[in-house]
Amino acid sequence: MIAKHPRIALLATLAACAAVSPWISGLNAYYLDIIIGIGINIILAVSLNLVNGHTGQFSLGHAGFMAVGTYAASWLTLLPALHGHIWFFPVALVAGGLAAALTGLLVGVPSLRLKGDYLAIVTLGFNEIIKGLIQNAEPLGAQRGLGGMTLHTSFFWTFAAAALTVYCIGTLVHSTYGRGFLAVRDDEIAAEAMGINTTKYKVLAFVLAAFFAGIAGGLFAHFKQFIHPEGFNFLRSVDIVVMVILGGMGSTAGVIVAAIVLTLLPELLRYVSRLDSLPDWFQHLAENRMILYSLLLIILMLTRPQGLFGRQPGAART
Repeated sequence: MIAKHPRIALLATLAACAAVSPWISGLNAYYLDIIIGIGINIILAVSLNLVNGHTGQFSLGHAGFMAVGTYAASWLTLLPALHGHIWFFPVALVAGGLAAALTGLLVGVPSLRLKGDYLAIVTLGFNEIIKGLIQNAEPLGAQRGLGGMTLHTSFFWTFAAAALTVYCIGTLVHSTYGRGFLAVRDDEIAAEAMGINTTKYKVLAFVLAAFFAGIAGGLFAHFKQFIHPEGFNFLRSVDIVVMVILGGMGSTAGVIVAAIVLTLLPELLRYVSRLDSLPDWFQHLAENRMILYSLLLIILMLTRPQGLFGRQPGAART
């Protein structure tokens, strides 16, 4: 019933977030950090899924758009007249999202005429350009990083933003207009033959994904309270891409599950490495948890290349 009524599901989720947020805020700082990280990763993965999954492109620059939103929102809330005011926080988040969306437009218009590996290389290059510009921008702290933001991000703000991201992208993709994204993914040449402006749909997907990545960046900045350009490098973009691939390209539920699993897995391996009851060889393996983490991903991709919830090859399209 709820799945058939997304607005009801959204309102119920927002109400639940508001109800449990005070209790979650009282948790140990370590657990709170993990929970907020899950929410931010859900926003990033679901938004990138619009580009890589639903539209069939391959972007490696999502961390760059997150960086734009992070620094734009932080710079606004650090202005003396606005610093510390919680009422301005949602405005700063939207402003960060809009700054990232504008960047996505500037990146998308020239680059989305490319396809496949060429597009991935170009978006990766833009990611590094954005990071390099921030590293040399004194008003943004340059290589020193930027700090002093007020702790505004809470469970409610994070998961309300995640719910809105899922709702907006899900509603768009399953609308009559949004079917154009799927047409571009399934057969771009056939879509163009049917009169669909494929470049417009690809640029729109890029801009929307960048907007939500910018909001995720604003939440990240006002939770960590210190940001550095190296936090938005190539590896951060790869992390987000892995969530999309692991969950299943085009599967919103799968991407959400993958974002949760890949946020929890490194922490679980860290815990396992400290257990004395386990064999020494396993403890040593868990201590090198990035190796085990990568090994688990490789095994999953070999056994289920379509991801956790991806469509089986040859399955009927819906």
